[in-house]
Amino acid sequence: MKKLFSIGMVAVLSTSLLAACGAGGSEEAGGDGKKVIKMGTSADYAPFEYIDTAVSDEIIGFDVDLAKAIADELGYEVKIEDMDFNGLIPALESKKVDFVLAGMTPTEERKKNVDFSDVYYTAKHMIVTKKGSDIKSVEDLKDKTVGVQVASIQEGKAEELSEELGFKVENRNRIPELVQEINSNRFDAIIIEDTVAKGYLKNNEIEGFVLEEGEDADAGSAIAFPKDSELTEDFNRELNEMKENGELEELIVKWFGGEE
Repeated sequence: MKKLFSIGMVAVLSTSLLAACGAGGSEEAGGDGKKVIKMGTSADYAPFEYIDTAVSDEIIGFDVDLAKAIADELGYEVKIEDMDFNGLIPALESKKVDFVLAGMTPTEERKKNVDFSDVYYTAKHMIVTKKGSDIKSVEDLKDKTVGVQVASIQEGKAEELSEELGFKVENRNRIPELVQEINSNRFDAIIIEDTVAKGYLKNNEIEGFVLEEGEDADAGSAIAFPKDSELTEDFNRELNEMKENGELEELIVKWFGGEE
């Protein structure tokens, strides 16, 4: 009887696990029975994704709201995994997460390894310096030290500009580290997305200017997925539905004040 009972339990457990495993979803089930899918992000990128430590340790932001809105329509529950930005694509490739929402630009290099949705938000590159700095234009970066986030689109842009203008590029894992290096005079400037920079400009002795038109200034953000994920088409369909019915614009107004 014990043996038969054990075999029966194994069969039940196996069936349960198979039911919980599906295209694009993890083996977990949420509190309401929904399939859980894992979102990878780097929660240092306000207002896209960040932690307001004065309130709680919960990750919040535009990308979080967007992910939950799409997942809810598709019948999923979202579990958020926080990691360094340069670990996000490897996490997709190893299937540790089901998708990434982290203000990520769909570059041709990244497309070799992962798939992307349509662009959901477009921002610009901003050069940030300490207040009173003599850096007033891109040309003023010559012979300076410029900081960027590891594996970001701004890192590629900085390396491109450094070949032309002659300045040193250094990288850090997180945006707050870049701002700290500015405040400590270890960097002369940093290059980050203008939407993200606005929050730091309010609270630090720093200032910035957006790269001018014609300098490849735009940096669009898209949702990233493992190659050939069945979630890609579903998420993209819901994303475009949100664009058409105004829900995406409502989130933009909520988190960015309507400035796209």
